[in-house]
Amino acid sequence: MQKNGEGISKTRGIYFSRLIVRIIILIIAIMIFIFDRDKFNIADGWKFFDEFSPLHLLWGVWMWDMILQLIPVKAHISIGSQKMFKSLFVPIKEKINYKNLKQHIKDTTASAYKVMIIWIALTIVLSILHINGIIDTAVMILISTFFYVCDLICVLIWCPFRLIMKNRCCTTCRIFNWDHLMMFLPIIAVNSFYSWSLVIFSFVIWLVWEICVFTYPERFWENSNMALRCSECTDKLCTQYCRKLRK
Repeated sequence: MQKNGEGISKTRGIYFSRLIVRIIILIIAIMIFIFDRDKFNIADGWKFFDEFSPLHLLWGVWMWDMILQLIPVKAHISIGSQKMFKSLFVPIKEKINYKNLKQHIKDTTASAYKVMIIWIALTIVLSILHINGIIDTAVMILISTFFYVCDLICVLIWCPFRLIMKNRCCTTCRIFNWDHLMMFLPIIAVNSFYSWSLVIFSFVIWLVWEICVFTYPERFWENSNMALRCSECTDKLCTQYCRKLRK
């Protein structure tokens, strides 16, 4: 519970429930890895179409999560993810300072691509390990499933990327919808239908986000979009960061 008589917001509660579900999914994946490792075979080559595996369900969940990022929905999805849509843009009453807006986008983009460089480096390391047979396909899929859990840990508990991004919270995060690309990029070396379908779709999500950042930058800055300000926050996801600002 939050201090000062505030309860956990409905959105934050839902996201915690999602985190628990993701942890359960990771545990199930680990159990399958230990006791029925052959179920991971569908992630090799074109074996995706050979037989049914619980990994098909996981693939479907991941695809559905990405689809939801392409449409403006109100199913308790954080404004941090949906701020690219016009329906979530609440312009400030004053005239927007486009010079400062341009500088903000420039600065946050520079920070964002520092994160991208780090993630590409991680992808290269994992790819080399996989290509050389040090870690197999099953381990690579487990790594993506682990990142699936880490995604919501970053949202709800602590995000290491804030050290680079310097953003106040997830609502204002420049890379919020990079999550799936970061989840799946490390499995690109698996070179299968399973991996490529996830990587390509996550790249589409990333591309749409980036196009919106540069086409509609005013939607991504709290000094031009009132909906991103603490005073207007309804998500209250990152309470550990912005509680003081809401006093």
